[in-house]
Amino acid sequence: MNRLVVMKFGGTSVEDAPAILRTAQIVAGRVAKGLRPVVVVSAMAKVTDLLISAAATAARGDRASALAITERLRIRHKDTATQIAAKTSGEDQPSPKDAQLLATHGWMEAEFDGLDEILRGLAAVGELTPRISDMVVSYGERVSSRMIAEAFARTGLNAVHVNARQCIVTDAQHGKAIPQDALIEQRLKEHVAPHLADGRVPVMGGFIGSTEQGVTTTLGRGGSDFTAALVGGGIDAGAIEIWTDVNGIMTADPRMCPDALRVRIISFEEAAELAYFGAKVLHPATILPAVRKNIPVFVLNSKNAENEGTRITALAPHCRSPFKSIAVKKRLTIMDVVASRMLMSHGYLRSIFEVFDRHKCPVDMVSTSEVSVSLSLDSNEKLPAIAADLSKLADVKYEGRKALVCMVGENIRGQNGIAARVFQAIRHVNLRMISQGASEINMSFMIEEDDAEEAVRSLHREFFSDPDPEIFDVEAARAARA
Repeated sequence: MNRLVVMKFGGTSVEDAPAILRTAQIVAGRVAKGLRPVVVVSAMAKVTDLLISAAATAARGDRASALAITERLRIRHKDTATQIAAKTSGEDQPSPKDAQLLATHGWMEAEFDGLDEILRGLAAVGELTPRISDMVVSYGERVSSRMIAEAFARTGLNAVHVNARQCIVTDAQHGKAIPQDALIEQRLKEHVAPHLADGRVPVMGGFIGSTEQGVTTTLGRGGSDFTAALVGGGIDAGAIEIWTDVNGIMTADPRMCPDALRVRIISFEEAAELAYFGAKVLHPATILPAVRKNIPVFVLNSKNAENEGTRITALAPHCRSPFKSIAVKKRLTIMDVVASRMLMSHGYLRSIFEVFDRHKCPVDMVSTSEVSVSLSLDSNEKLPAIAADLSKLADVKYEGRKALVCMVGENIRGQNGIAARVFQAIRHVNLRMISQGASEINMSFMIEEDDAEEAVRSLHREFFSDPDPEIFDVEAARAARA
């Protein structure tokens, strides 16, 4: 039996001292069962956003405000370490002679002093490059992972901090670096495997990496999940656990649909589709390293550790319901490119997509007619420039505030009458674009953003009124109604 397990804890799972100590208990539980964990942690909740704000503020020349942000972060981390020391010693306050705490505060001061130095330089230069941005935001995971490793050790775990930047080797594409799998596997053998062999629990930060030359990079927002999967693939783990603040993948966002159900088991393909199209439980790229090595992924709740969560496997059992979940991606734009004389010309579609490639703008959905091409894409500041380039080829117009509703299930294309049921359920909603044929597991359509929540509730009533208990947590729904 493969006892290696990678456990990733998100920002809300390590947001303060009680959360970190709760995380330590969860890890200790895995060790007690004979498992050998590698722990990947995010920055504390909201820290990455504050670091991004500090960098942007410094780049505007407002050095004082930027340093005020990092001072708050400095105090928060030192206070958290102090609270952990007190709670693990059973006292209201730690001893003023607590050598370990004094050492922790010492390296924290050094880390935040280094961060402040970067921000002072940024304020003087006034230009925030992607490389500097990566360096600034990396401090969240750099500090949290070291602090959490020391907190684990205080609780009795044989924990050791591993610098993720020594292990996660990437290219130099700052902001969304591409991992170098072979080098990562080699570095994990050097920096992680010896600790596992000696019975230690390695703790490392997610989201961050470095180039072969040692320049700090990041994997993009949500990249801590990606780190966990890369580590899992690199050490050939038996399982990857993604610990969040929800009970797993749900049939819909519970904030939109209060009667949403937990999905017990789902396939890699279905989970990846949901992640890309708006399900916030997983980062879209998370699944890929696990898929390649067929490592099961579990989505679990650190605030409800007894819940079995959602298991993601290569093949899920048959479900009598046509859909497993409904995801929504908001803040999208529909762009119409109309050129009546050019559409069927050789190379025309290639010319259109070359524009999006040049601007590094991904496209979610494409629909063509005799005289036009309609595309859905994330709303961003590049749209006017993209439209300007496309206008050299055709007439262009675009509309924002759209939402993409994605319904994921198995063999949708092979089930008669499914489309009719979908469109009947949302007959009161104006559909802008529809896609089904491109995938056997996904039916998607674009609507006005303001209609998204009502559409999801209507679809949920239609397709999850009689859920399959093998696939969905029906018992929890019954208990909630009782």
